[in-house]
Amino acid sequence: MSEVVGVEKKKKKRIFYFDCLRALAIISVILYHIVSKAGYIIYPDYAVIPSFNWVMTDVLATCFRCGVDLFLMLSGALSLGRVWDIKTFLGKRIPRIVAPFLFWGFTLSLLLVVISFYYPDALHSIKLYTIKTFDIPSFLDYLCKSYMAENVGFRPYWFFWMILGTYLIMPIFNKWLLHADLKEAEYFLVFWLITCIFDFTLFTPFPIKLSYFSGPIGMVVLGYYLRHTQRKLLNNIWVSLAILIVGAFSCVFGSYLLSDTSTIYQFERYSIFLAIEVIGIFLTFKNISQLNINIGFFSNPDGIFRKSVFSLAKYSYGIYLTQQIFMNLVLALVLHHVHYKMLVLLLFVGSLGISWIVMALLDRVPYINKVIGAK
Repeated sequence: MSEVVGVEKKKKKRIFYFDCLRALAIISVILYHIVSKAGYIIYPDYAVIPSFNWVMTDVLATCFRCGVDLFLMLSGALSLGRVWDIKTFLGKRIPRIVAPFLFWGFTLSLLLVVISFYYPDALHSIKLYTIKTFDIPSFLDYLCKSYMAENVGFRPYWFFWMILGTYLIMPIFNKWLLHADLKEAEYFLVFWLITCIFDFTLFTPFPIKLSYFSGPIGMVVLGYYLRHTQRKLLNNIWVSLAILIVGAFSCVFGSYLLSDTSTIYQFERYSIFLAIEVIGIFLTFKNISQLNINIGFFSNPDGIFRKSVFSLAKYSYGIYLTQQIFMNLVLALVLHHVHYKMLVLLLFVGSLGISWIVMALLDRVPYINKVIGAK
């Protein structure tokens, strides 16, 4: 632990695999939201041997449910085990999530109300309704519901309330981890994994009440632990890949067994299968350098790949807050005009591309660039 504390006095450098994980997290969120929005089209394709479209959707709906988990793990990996006081931590972290939340909630609510006013039928095809009477009380009510993640297009805003609560408890866990060794973190994670099995996979009460070990805080501690662990088994790239494959396969195959023609079964976010998958993802990105892959396109620090990863990681929070609104607008335009695979592609390119471009443009605007969710 002394090594972790000691680096605080040095200037912090960006860790590339963290940027990669953050970029993967936002891509995963978008892909998951796409199949949540349009996947119903292929539900009837379920069979003993399902169609390719069904398998593709099953993979997207299960393997890419990991986005929020990766964001939580990154919060733990970047913030826990460091020397800071509560005032400094909350004074830095809270404004960074509150300001973009307020800015985009208001801006996008106003945008949808304006579209609804001038083009009243434009949003009805995707059941994206705003307000019936265009007055200030109605708008304020709609705005409040947007912030509370109740309006269509703003459902992902639940993440803000979850991460806010997580930040509020993190100083307590940080103080503990500063004075603990990694075996004590393992102790916590063992019980957290038990809750993943019983509470979120089997949905069977465990005889011992373990609610204090349950939920998102476990992902935060897990991110801290996986970053700093020195266990040889967890720092081996082949073991990392094996964990990833086992977790991903379990998610996909388990979903197939539990699905039917009316839905694709999705495991809970903190289920044991998703926990195994995100452990594999994190460790694979951490240990990938062991493969000694030296391809200029990927390795060049000034190349387009690394710059794109950095940009996507930088804008990930702002993209998260905006992507589903743009996804819905694209969906309204193309829903009845393209086949399913093209629909998925257009929704992905449209929601990610538009959000990314908007963020990059606003990042160049003084003052506004402080509240859009760019890190």
